[in-house]
Amino acid sequence: MPVYLKDIHDFQQLEQFESVLIVPCRFCPAASLAVRNNEPYFEFFRHMLQTAAYERYIETMKSELEKRGVRADVFRSRIPHQFVVCMWTRRRRKQLMRRAKKYDALVVLGCEAAVQTILDSGDTESFQVVQGMRTEGIMSILPRFKWPGNITLQLNSITPLLHQKQGSEPWVRL
Repeated sequence: MPVYLKDIHDFQQLEQFESVLIVPCRFCPAASLAVRNNEPYFEFFRHMLQTAAYERYIETMKSELEKRGVRADVFRSRIPHQFVVCMWTRRRRKQLMRRAKKYDALVVLGCEAAVQTILDSGDTESFQVVQGMRTEGIMSILPRFKWPGNITLQLNSITPLLHQKQGSEPWVRL
């Protein structure tokens, strides 16, 4: 049940910063781009545990920022248990905080839970945290295995999410 995320295409809002660290979650955003582009989620023999559509998006963002004079880099996760930002260990969060101090902004490619994970990771006063994607809903998908080792995601439906304004009345009181 991955979250369906809408990516940003306008990188101008990030031009105000001198340096940006891109922090990608590797689960929901990758699934969203694979579904939207009708491309494989994983191609084990070509890209191992990376989604080509998502990797292209990250590299495009990085190069567009660099063309506009913004120093940009990507906080990479190579070990599978580090792929899902909202499930990062304390150690991984500390690694990010150490690296983040060298940048003016972090662009989190993930859902609101990923952004909150970053905000809860430590002192974020020395840089701004920007949500680089917006949750549109929850995907109902059917994984498909295709020879030779590709996994594609067939989208059945997207259940929309309602967004509340910050400080508004809660939907349910317990």
